[in-house]
Amino acid sequence: MQFLVAIFTVICSGFAHAAYLEADQDTTVPEDWVHAGRVSPVEEVELTFALKQQNVERLRELLQQVSDPDSDQYGKYLTLEEVTSLVRPSDLTQKAILLWLNSHGVTNCHTVLTQDFLQCLMPVQVAEMLLPGSEFHRYTRGDRSLIRSASPYAVHNDVSQHLDFVGGVHRFPPKSEVGKSWSGRRQTSPGFHLGVTPAVLRSRYNLTAADVGSAANNSQAVAQFLEQFYHPADLAEFMTMFGGGFKHLSVVDKVVGKQGGGKAGIEASLDVEYIMSSGANISTWVFTNPGRHESQEPFLQWMLLLSNISSIPWVHTISYGDDEDSLSAAYMDRINAEFMKAGVRGISMLFASGDSGAGCRHMDRGVNVFRPSFPASSPYVTTVGGTSFKNPYKITYEVTDYISGGGFSNVFAMPDYQVSAVNSYLKGVQSLPPVSYYNASGRAYPDIAALSDNYWVVSNRVPIPWVSGTSASTPVFGGILSLINDQRFLKGLPSLGFLNPRLYKLQGRALFDVTEGCHLSCLDEKVQGKGFCASPSWDPVTGWGTPNYPALLKALLEK
Repeated sequence: MQFLVAIFTVICSGFAHAAYLEADQDTTVPEDWVHAGRVSPVEEVELTFALKQQNVERLRELLQQVSDPDSDQYGKYLTLEEVTSLVRPSDLTQKAILLWLNSHGVTNCHTVLTQDFLQCLMPVQVAEMLLPGSEFHRYTRGDRSLIRSASPYAVHNDVSQHLDFVGGVHRFPPKSEVGKSWSGRRQTSPGFHLGVTPAVLRSRYNLTAADVGSAANNSQAVAQFLEQFYHPADLAEFMTMFGGGFKHLSVVDKVVGKQGGGKAGIEASLDVEYIMSSGANISTWVFTNPGRHESQEPFLQWMLLLSNISSIPWVHTISYGDDEDSLSAAYMDRINAEFMKAGVRGISMLFASGDSGAGCRHMDRGVNVFRPSFPASSPYVTTVGGTSFKNPYKITYEVTDYISGGGFSNVFAMPDYQVSAVNSYLKGVQSLPPVSYYNASGRAYPDIAALSDNYWVVSNRVPIPWVSGTSASTPVFGGILSLINDQRFLKGLPSLGFLNPRLYKLQGRALFDVTEGCHLSCLDEKVQGKGFCASPSWDPVTGWGTPNYPALLKALLEK
């Protein structure tokens, strides 16, 4: 109580001593966002306060235990209520933050079941008082408008010990990486195709017409942000055109959030159509967040939803990422804790590895380094890279898709589950980029891959060919994992949950190894646009390879 009195006294006397929660956050306004002026002091913004959690190290230990097939705790997942009991902020933290907010007249707040996030509406002038250094301006991109501060924010020292970060101040949504081009007619001749369809995927990954879901308690999900929406009519038409030969659903079972108006997005259409055709006949949810308020961070909003719904789908695929160096360490650490919360509940999180190869960051004095992506670089998600057919018109073996994101984190250490595999690659591969370009001791990604080139998609009632990106490979692998979960549920086994510890123990068994091709990187004299190259076993371009469904099912039904 003495502490609370002290903090109230400090708050009322002004912010003489402040701490920057995200001092390393890049506050540069992206070039595609146009400055539209200062925000009125009385206009409202919504901020998200990430309260310090308890027992994060214990959460990490539990995730390892429930995800390691050699542990006697394997598959013994926690309920959301049990997760809440573990990580819920201390009473002191909750009281201190509420007192701080209430002393500034901020009372329009709501929390989540885990009580570790607090979202509050307030006038801009109050937000700037709470967060010294912040200055809110409006920015536009097309018909989209956001309120952000291009200057760092601080909070009083006595408050900083109770917060990880404040959302809705920085972080612009990244551009979508999915692309499209080309046009042509579909071909269905055996062994020949003019684009990837569900039938092509099923042929390549050895799925039969009988490989569809049937377990009543199974479900899967995709998440969409900002301008990306799917249209039910597109999904129905896609399944009419490409869903022949196997039992499937043509309607999404649940939409969480509010879909925006206007045209459907290519990426949203791609995600929904391919998770529902790969994970066929399985109940599918779509998490969608156009942003109820201009100051929201939609990706963060999705994370909050996961902490506020007791029963959610077992597999989530997300085609979203940002440059690791553009995000603060505090933000990424907290997001990792949210992934751990999902993992201990038995939820599999699959993220696209990105479509920029190893990436490239231009440093001072003409020095370049590779540029990892987050959440692809998180140690607590399964990251999916991309491949292409060796012969683009036949169902042949796969090679690297040169856009497939991959590399090594500059922030997160290499997790134990992958040390052996990654070290074998580093020691055994014939040619590596100069060591100055990457952090060989960092979390390496991707973990797995699937075809990412030349997809057919229906969007706005139009069949569109040549859609490419790891935004395609991720829902495909996610749907296949859902089918495996389905068989596990029918045998009375738990969901696969966080896959990586088990995946790396397979050492490539049950996957098609991809050994040809390199991905792109910096266009300079030292690397000349080439990043890492595929090799036998694991590599930082295609991970362990692509799924051979019958073999992978057998391997993942063993326990």
